[in-house]
Amino acid sequence: MKEAFKTIYEGGIGEFVMKKSKFIATVSPISSEDEAISIIDNLKKKYWDASHNCSAYIIGTENPLMRCSDDGEPSKTAGRPMLDVLLAQDLTNLLVVVTRYFGGTLLGTGGLVKAYQTATIEGLNHSNIITKELGIKLQISTDYNLVGKIQYFIAREHFTVLSSEYTDIVMITVLVPPSRKDFCIKKIAELTNGSATLDLSGQVYFTRVGSEVHLF
Repeated sequence: MKEAFKTIYEGGIGEFVMKKSKFIATVSPISSEDEAISIIDNLKKKYWDASHNCSAYIIGTENPLMRCSDDGEPSKTAGRPMLDVLLAQDLTNLLVVVTRYFGGTLLGTGGLVKAYQTATIEGLNHSNIITKELGIKLQISTDYNLVGKIQYFIAREHFTVLSSEYTDIVMITVLVPPSRKDFCIKKIAELTNGSATLDLSGQVYFTRVGSEVHLF
């Protein structure tokens, strides 16, 4: 599993006009090809009177699935340029559909490529792009005398704190990158002379949206 990848938290809609042709880019988060196909079909129904509904999507982080469609536009003037934008921004698990209402003026091959890429960028600009990071949940149980040292270490290393519970002991749950797990465990053992109890409980993807941490 990749330790981090870029995707979108919420999709958006961006619009662009070139020589009276209107382009509407709809960006959606997806997790499967069936989901992508369903969204494309629904948008074709919504924009039934449009000239074209071109699409591009990427799914997965290891050997990702990539698909694109020109939907009647000249070959490689719409879907592939849209896909190139997603690849250039290193994004995955998202779908972009660009709807075109023909304005009466032919744009030519170069104009179409520019228009569909610009529309895709507009759609992404109206979406919430995030980085999902892979973290191992680590619960640290310690007494009150040592919690200050541990909290200072966590803050210095920029580990993400999920929760802190204060009872007769202190329990802090943090997310640690897999590549830094052994370092973290070793350091906490040193800081507490081995008195802290550590409990590992699996890997999750997470992201920060404002001051909140979201798990996936």
